Formats: sequence, C-alpha cells, structure tokens
Amino acid sequence: MNYQSFSKKYTIMKHYAMITVLAAVAATASAAAPATFARVGNAPESEQEFFPGTHRARPVLGAYTNATMMGVFAGGQDIGSSTDNFTSADTRWGDLGDGTFANPVIAADYSDPEVIRVGDKYYLTCSEFHFMGIPILVSDDMVNWELLTQVYTSMEGYDNVNRYGDGSWAPSLRYHDGRFYLYFCTPNDGLFMTSAADPAGPWEPLHQVKKVSDWEDPCPIWDNEGNAWLGRSQLGGGPIIIHRMSPDGKTLLDDGREVYNGPTAEGTKLFIKDGYFYLSIPEGGVGGGWQTVGRAKDIYGPYDMRRVLEQGATRINGPHQGALVDTPDGEWWFYHFQSTSPLGRVTHLQPVTWVDGYPVIGEDYDGNGIGEPMKIVKKPSISSSSKPHTVATSDNFDNGLGKQWQFNHNPDMSRISAADGQLAIRPAKSASLREAPNMLTQKMMGYSGEVTVKLDCSGLAHDDRAGLLCIGNKTVGFGIRNTYGTMLICTDINGTLKAIARGDNNVWLRFTYDTTKSTVQPWYSLDGVEFKKAGDAFEIGEGDWKGARFGLYAFSKSGEENSVALFDDFKYVTDHISHK
Repeated sequence: MNYQSFSKKYTIMKHYAMITVLAAVAATASAAAPATFARVGNAPESEQEFFPGTHRARPVLGAYTNATMMGVFAGGQDIGSSTDNFTSADTRWGDLGDGTFANPVIAADYSDPEVIRVGDKYYLTCSEFHFMGIPILVSDDMVNWELLTQVYTSMEGYDNVNRYGDGSWAPSLRYHDGRFYLYFCTPNDGLFMTSAADPAGPWEPLHQVKKVSDWEDPCPIWDNEGNAWLGRSQLGGGPIIIHRMSPDGKTLLDDGREVYNGPTAEGTKLFIKDGYFYLSIPEGGVGGGWQTVGRAKDIYGPYDMRRVLEQGATRINGPHQGALVDTPDGEWWFYHFQSTSPLGRVTHLQPVTWVDGYPVIGEDYDGNGIGEPMKIVKKPSISSSSKPHTVATSDNFDNGLGKQWQFNHNPDMSRISAADGQLAIRPAKSASLREAPNMLTQKMMGYSGEVTVKLDCSGLAHDDRAGLLCIGNKTVGFGIRNTYGTMLICTDINGTLKAIARGDNNVWLRFTYDTTKSTVQPWYSLDGVEFKKAGDAFEIGEGDWKGARFGLYAFSKSGEENSVALFDDFKYVTDHISHK
C-alpha cells in the first residue's frame, strides 16, 4: 500500500471512530437520568453551567464560570464549549419573564440581605451604613421587589457628613407575636432595635439596647415558650455570642456566652427548625468567604457546623451572608450577596434542599458535597401576578420624594421640598462636595443604564454648585457652578473642579454607565434633546462599604441663604428587561 492510499484510509477510519464516540456519548446522554457531566481537560469547571434536578434551566455562557475548559454535557444540555475568547459576560439579572430568573436577582447593593416570610409576603432589608435609613421591601414572588418604607430618616450623631462607613451594619428582621422587629449594630454606637405592627410603618423610634463599641450583626430569636435571646458577633468577625434577652426585645439580661468561633465568623442568623436551633453564618470574609450552617438541641450548643455554600468552580466570589426562607408550600431558598465593584454587594437567590438536617444550596457542580451558586434558576413555585420589574428608580417629584431616595448622613429637611414636579434644594454651606449636607442618593443598579435630570439653576448664588452626583470610591459632582452670573458646566472629582462648557439657566445633565468596565460618562444638553459628552468617562468603584450611587446635590461655598436649585424629571433607566 502506498503512503497516499494509507493516509486516506487512516483519515476515513479516524473520522468514523470519532463519529462513533460522539454517537455513543449522545446515546448515553439521552438515556441518562439525572444529568451527567463528562470532563475533558484538567480545569475545575466548564464555561457552560448545567442545572440537573428540579431547578435546572438552560446552559449559560461566558463569565459566570471559570474558563479554559471544554465540557460535554448530557441530560439535555448542549455538547460543546465556550471560552472568554468568544463570549462576553452574561449580564442578565432579575426576572426574565419566562418562568426563570437570572442571578443576581437584584443587581444593586442590598448588602447583607435579610429576608423573612410572613403569610404569603416576603420582606427584605439590608445594611445601609451612613445612608439614611434602613429600607423595607416587599415581594409576593421572592424575585420582584417593591420599596415599602425607610425605617428611619436620621440617627443621632450623623448631622455632620463625616461618618462614612459607620451607621447600620447587617440588620436582622424577625416577626414575633404580631410585630416586626429590626435589630442592627453600629461600630461605635452600639446595639439598636425598633418594631412595628405594619412593615410599611410607622416604626417606633430607634431604641438603643446597649451603648457599646465593636459589636456587629445581631439577630433575635424567640422560642415556643417565649424565651428570647440575641446572637451577635464582634467587629472583625467572631466569635458568635448568645445573650439572654427580655421578651420585649429591649434589654439584654447577661453579658453573653460564646457558642462558636471560626474564620471571620459573623452575620449571625438564628432560627428553629424540626426541634433544633440553627446558626447560619458567613465565614471567610466579604470577598472570598462561604456560608456555614450549624444545628444544636440547645441554644448554647454545641453546634455541628457544616459548610453549605462556596464559590467552588463558579466565578461568584464570596457567596454568603443572607437568609434561609421557606415558602407556604415548603420550598426553601437562600438569599446571599456577592461583593462586586462598582455595584457593591449584589443580591443572589439560590434554591435549597434539605439533606440529613442541613441545607444544600444551589448546585454541587464540582461534586465535593458543598453547594455552589447558580446563574439561571426556575422561579419559586409561588402563585403570583407580578410582572418583571425593578425596585423604583425614576422620580418626577409630583408626590414628594420617592421612597427609593436615601440621604447621605442626616438631612436638613428645612432646606428641601418636593412638590408639583420639582425638587427644590437650598444649598447649605460646605467646604467640599463630600462634606455637603442633603446629598440625595440611589443605588447604582444593573450593568448599564443612564440617569438624566433637568436642572433650573437660575436661582443659584455666586459660587454655589448643583447637579448630578456619583459617589463611591470617589465623590463626583457633575453640574453647574455659578461664577458671577455665568453658569459653567463643571465636573468636580474629589474636589478638583474642571470647567467643561458654558451652560444656561436650564440644563439637562446625564450619566451613562457601564459597570462591567466601572466607567461613567457625563453628558449635557441645553435643550433636552441634543446631548454632548462632557469630557472623558471617569472610573468609579465601591467605597466606605457601599456600592457606588447616583444622586443629586446642591451646596454653597458662599453661604448665601437666598439660593435654590430646582430639579425636575429624574429619569433612571437600567438594562433590566422591564426597562427595555
């Protein structure tokens, strides 16, 4: 046989062998139950996620999982590969409108998410630090959320804008004996609580349970006999300490007893299930930690602790700190955060199954017995008429300030009014934007979008400034500075002022943002129709324990009292499907 004849026959045989192998794989895949995953290569996980079991959905491409590996998926999934060389990050989030949702379920900084169910409603709260104050959200499907109220609008000691990173840390929300109870610590002021018969309010004034430093992450619990306890951690993470507490939740009755110590053990959550006390905590730190759950027959332990959720093969770093929640029909779910920049700690939702008394959260992709986060998930089996939507963003100021606004530190409400389609802010004197009172803020939401507002600056005094705010690891103002009657469009980045163009008595200001690149581009218009770039885009990241935010500002260098900035028609559009 000559070489050419042999080569041709060898090539035909090789192709036939490959077809035979692929056919065998396909036949095995069609017969397999449940889904299986055959690895090709040595990397820890494929680029495509797979979802065996009840909550399985569709393959997911791109940056959700680790790169450099081709996977062969059986059980109805695709056979093939995808790498970061060919795909971009999957930026879907929230309700997808087809019976599934994409994580993060809320692509915004609802850090340290706490969720409870009362009846057929779900209530969410979160850390807000120096922003006023803690929000209460409501949902009837666990995926789409609406703002009910802010629990408080000011705190003692926060009039001066200099306590960044202080304030409310990791609140817990519980329902007991017909009332809602909310607890949180501040690093320097101690343990606070409040309660309400209706989660929409009114909430009682904040009660300082204990004035103390270096406590964090409290959680109350009442047993079936009416005994009350409070669990907490220490600043920096650990140990976990349990206190006896008065039944009304307003007084601690002892100095507490240590029940567990682990690596950065914090975020205490306590609940009772099947005759056991459960302790659910994050460990390992904000950026790279995991979730641990323990149970014991006695509130003081000893707790048999097990790791139940970790990053594993996925790219979801630090999937931890949150809430285990059940539905009326017995499904269980886990809310947790992921630390990102510039959005902050975005909220994920994972399905839960219970095995031998412990939760299995998400999917165990790498087979080590510990759950990992999922990207696309079938929605909870809850009857709901909710359509896909986001937490409110835009505001026309027709009915006062929308509930989504939060002040940076305590506001001076004597200088603010909102009615008839306009928000009026009388600038207070300040040496810089970062120290300026009455900064109104909203969370940066989604992976891209735009924020636009009309500003009537005709009432500003000399050297007063007003405009759009972006605050995170930088404090950025974009708007008008009145310079002896000339309205200059300027950027102010950490106190460095740069004139962009001559403005007018009415200007339209806009930010477009891309959180995958951590960039924000300013734009301006003198007619509300044609917008021009205002210099280059700037980079922004999270700062002071919070994700970046957009907002409005007005402050004075001169201290002139007869000065006012009028804001109109604040439009905030994200990349969520409900905004398209």
